[in-house]
Amino acid sequence: MSLQAYKGVWVFIEQRDGVIAPVSLELLGAGRKLADKRNVPLAGILIGDEVGKLAPVVIEYGADIVYLYDDPIYHDYRTESFMKAVIDCVEKHKPEIFLYGATSTGKDLASAVATDLATGLTADTTMLDVDVETGLLEASRPAFGGNIMATILCKKHRPQMATVRPKVMKALAPDKKRTGGIIAESLYIREEDLRTKVLKIVREASDKVRLDEADIIVAGGKGLGGKEGFEMISQFAKLIGASVGASRDAVEAGWMDHHHQVGQTGVTVTPKIYFAIGISGAIQHIVGMQNSGMIIAINKDPNAAIFQSCHYGIVGDAFEIVPLLTQCFAQVLQKEVQYGGKI
Repeated sequence: MSLQAYKGVWVFIEQRDGVIAPVSLELLGAGRKLADKRNVPLAGILIGDEVGKLAPVVIEYGADIVYLYDDPIYHDYRTESFMKAVIDCVEKHKPEIFLYGATSTGKDLASAVATDLATGLTADTTMLDVDVETGLLEASRPAFGGNIMATILCKKHRPQMATVRPKVMKALAPDKKRTGGIIAESLYIREEDLRTKVLKIVREASDKVRLDEADIIVAGGKGLGGKEGFEMISQFAKLIGASVGASRDAVEAGWMDHHHQVGQTGVTVTPKIYFAIGISGAIQHIVGMQNSGMIIAINKDPNAAIFQSCHYGIVGDAFEIVPLLTQCFAQVLQKEVQYGGKI
């Protein structure tokens, strides 16, 4: 079939227990820009059980059309049932671009769909654009250990697909006045035809830090020299109510656990304030924190790449500067207590 038969940008709307995943709303914002450049509609595909009430929300966040598969067979996510619905919809309506969140569900579903449709899939994308004339999706991601940015094209197959990391794109502000079409789709699937059954869902209770939800992050890198350096920044973080992050080098050195890692192979974060202490500024790390509200870098190397990505930079020894910051913040906080928080 001719590639010209494929039109439109789609987003897989991931939901759990009737709540849309934030990354899907972020992708609607990114998808809206791509669709507008191509002058094609933006659609969301929504799959679940009793999820019709979410369709208007998808339109509020930028979609023109919502393809809705609403059936008890989709009550729990299973690769097979969701893949059948997605493929059914793709074969009917033929999108040119299809975006998924790079979550465990999104990555699982996208890879299964790409295999069945024999099309390309770019994983863990951090930048998206489209060539207006050719319609080629330009999906960029760090490669070779985060040392370069690679832009990947899918020239001969459709739809062009990509998974995109959470917190990389920005959702549009919801517009309750937006209107769009909701198309109810149906696909006959029998429970006995599915090879997997959901017996029980166990919610894992975890006391691990959630860097992706933190408002302030104090992150350390190889320049801290060891665990003692992280003990120092941890004291500073505790004082100001921040979470502690780490670069890949620091994690691989065994100074911090992996769930503290920020970057392409860690977590993407968007705090209001991000302290990068002793971090050189490799691309692998930058893509994970570049959308922070304010980035403050401390490094004794004036030529460190991190200074190209920060809002404020301090050139100096972290072991001299961080204790001074800790002391200053402690004094300010003490005065706030004395004067009833009116400093």
